Amino acid sequence: MPTDPYALAQTAQGLARKRRQRALRAAARRLTRQIEPTEPPAPTGSPTQQQGRAAESRTARHLDALGVPILARNLRCKAGEIDLVAREGPILIFIEVRERSSQRYGGAAASVNRVKQARLIRAARYFLPLLSRAHFEDRPPPCRFDVISIEGTRIEWIRDAFRA
Repeated sequence: MPTDPYALAQTAQGLARKRRQRALRAAARRLTRQIEPTEPPAPTGSPTQQQGRAAESRTARHLDALGVPILARNLRCKAGEIDLVAREGPILIFIEVRERSSQRYGGAAASVNRVKQARLIRAARYFLPLLSRAHFEDRPPPCRFDVISIEGTRIEWIRDAFRA
C-alpha cells in the first residue's frame, strides 16, 4: 500500500472510476432489457391500472394489424412513462394511450394536457439514445408523438399530436 498522499489519491480515483464504470455497464444492461419488446405484464394492480393495460394491449394489436411494429411497451424512468414505442418506416413513434368511457370533461385525447406532454417529452429524451442504438443503428431517427384515444369501441389515432 503506497504511503505517498498522491499515490493514495491516484489509487482511490482509479477504484472510484472502476466502480462508476461497473455501475454504468449494469445500468445499460438493465435499460437494454427494458427496451426489448415484451409481453404485456400480468394483470396486477388496481382495476384502473388493469383497464389501462388492457387498452394498451388492444392498441398494440390494432397497430400490429396496421403493419406498425411495436418496439417497446411501458418504458419507465424518473421523468415519466411511455406506453408504447413503435416504428413507422424511418420514424420512431412515442405513443400515449388514453381510454375514457365518456366524452365528459373533453374525452380521452383532451386528457393529454401540457403537463403530460412535457413528461412524455422528458421520458422520450431519456430513452431516445437506447432506442436509437437498438433499432436505428445508433443514428437518432426522426421522432413523433402520437396519442391513441379509445372511447367505447372507437379507436382514434392522432398522429403528430404534439411536438417536442
